[in-house]
Amino acid sequence: MRIRIRTKWNNQEREVSLEDTVSVLAFNSWRIGMQSLLEIENENFQTDTQMQRIAVLEEMMAFLVHLLDRIAYSSLNDSDREALVSAFAVKLADHVHDNARDFAKGDHRNNFINKLNIRLVDYSETTWANIAQEPGFSMGLTFGNHIADALGPRDKKWVLDYIQQVLMPEMVKLFKQVLARLGLINNEN
Repeated sequence: MRIRIRTKWNNQEREVSLEDTVSVLAFNSWRIGMQSLLEIENENFQTDTQMQRIAVLEEMMAFLVHLLDRIAYSSLNDSDREALVSAFAVKLADHVHDNARDFAKGDHRNNFINKLNIRLVDYSETTWANIAQEPGFSMGLTFGNHIADALGPRDKKWVLDYIQQVLMPEMVKLFKQVLARLGLINNEN
């Protein structure tokens, strides 16, 4: 998956605020999600409507919020981690709302936040490789099942393997690159 990460600041000497950091993180996360959705469609998995595509993107964004929380757990204190993760979730909710309102009326922001709260509970009960800072098998399975449910019944059996073995590792790699470029983690790969 090829995606160009954008993390350069115009004024290199100024202090970067939490809001600026979260804005860049959310922008790049949305790009990762859009590229991942395109990969899913290029593999000929079922996406029939724009709202189905939004549902897939919501699942990807919920997964990335949880990844940020897990990664930040080892490097930030509780209050800084909470501020970062909360601001990131709100910014992603804005992206979801702005994109979904083109296809359906309604409060997509709060619907995403409600879905996110449910997903965070789901993911909190899954495995995490602390040393590698990567999802364990059960987290990948949970993520794959949520994507499969959003895609529909036709490809449910096949998409799970693709999500776990191909798409999720690539998403994690790209997300960690964004985090490293923003200085939120050490550049590991």
